[in-house]
Amino acid sequence: MPMFDDGERSIYYEDRGSGEAVLLLAPGGMRSSVAMWSNSPFNPVEELSDGFRVIAMDQRNAGQSRAPIAAEDGWHTYAADQLALMDHLGIERFHVLGMCIGGPFCLGLIESAPLRVLSAVLLQPIGLDDNREVFHDLFDGWAAEMEADGRGVAEDVLASFRSNLFDGEDFLFNVGDEFVAACATPLMVLQGNDPYHPLATSKRIRESAPNVTYIESWKEGADVPAAAGEVRTFLTAHSE
Repeated sequence: MPMFDDGERSIYYEDRGSGEAVLLLAPGGMRSSVAMWSNSPFNPVEELSDGFRVIAMDQRNAGQSRAPIAAEDGWHTYAADQLALMDHLGIERFHVLGMCIGGPFCLGLIESAPLRVLSAVLLQPIGLDDNREVFHDLFDGWAAEMEADGRGVAEDVLASFRSNLFDGEDFLFNVGDEFVAACATPLMVLQGNDPYHPLATSKRIRESAPNVTYIESWKEGADVPAAAGEVRTFLTAHSE
């Protein structure tokens, strides 16, 4: 079982295929893990590993990954994990593809290491749109699982972590309009349309970003393989 363990965190990952690297940041909210890709309209692990080096990971305290939980944790903590994994694998430049919470994860990586990210594909990114409570509930459900697992994290620590993630006013939680408008990294957005993945969020990225490719229909019937093909084409076009 491949694990990146540096004494601070233990991150499970899968490394498949060869070619330009694509880091996959899975859906599932606080439970973002490789297994969640099986619920996606298309599984990018399977779809891309015949032409790219695909790195899929369980985020900290999801799936098989483990790390301490601290009051100061937030979006930057996940970005640090993701970059540390790529450093461990010796990968300097890479694409990122994220679904759901993986959308902000992608933008967080661009913010943290803009010269390392070749392009980013965002599948139905989460966002703030009069829906904060659904993310509070999502976090609280995960926190209850941590408690049931015997983690024993103090309530004030969890409250601070939740606030750091979901109580800000940026429309993508970790970045806002100003960052997206200045983002030179090529973006592809596959549209969302539900309380977790608001249509308004996807459209706001399309309207703000200077270099964005947008797909409206991608979840059903012939749209699924067509969208998967467009993702491949986009990643290939922005490879080195």
